[in-house]
Amino acid sequence: MRALAQRVREFLPDWQIRSATLAAPGRLERALDAAGPEPVVFPVFMAEGWFTKTALAGRLKKTGARQLPALGVHPDLPALTAQLLQTAADHAGWGAHGYEVLLAAHGSATGSAAGRCSLDFAEALASWLPSVRIDVGFLEQAPHLEDVAGGRGLRTLALPFFAGTGGHVRDDVPQALDRADFKGLRMEPLGNAHFVPELIAHALELAAHRMLAA
Repeated sequence: MRALAQRVREFLPDWQIRSATLAAPGRLERALDAAGPEPVVFPVFMAEGWFTKTALAGRLKKTGARQLPALGVHPDLPALTAQLLQTAADHAGWGAHGYEVLLAAHGSATGSAAGRCSLDFAEALASWLPSVRIDVGFLEQAPHLEDVAGGRGLRTLALPFFAGTGGHVRDDVPQALDRADFKGLRMEPLGNAHFVPELIAHALELAAHRMLAA
């Protein structure tokens, strides 16, 4: 998160850009205190679910902070991801021959929000890649990643629909792909894409302009 904040700061050099994780006790509160009145908070999550709507929103209540929509539901993310995938396919030499996409997502065994956000993203992505087969496999709900990945051909791009390289991306996703004997190309998680810092910076700028105009 610190590295991401630093990259966002490169696009907003006059801003105070801070990072915090919900898991670190007191870290969010200290960051909010240092940020001053009415800070803008960008949730680096791929879904609008319990973490954003309950955990984060609850801790921001009465702080004066403005919470923006999560990274995974940003309206520009599908188009940028389509370009990322097409570039990867071209570099692999598949662009002229066709390829498939496998989104590896978290999902949830206890609620529908996480899975719904992933499926909505896949649907939006398909509008930018109409000739590309796009499937979603989950770690914690059906259809499971191992099952969806089974039988996929060599010209398949596996893209983890995750905000960063955490335990799920380091361990659970590769293990599921290994069990499926997946032979396609394994990509970095979407949250590590080169365009994400600028995307976040633009979202922060837009929110600030709207606050000033209100």
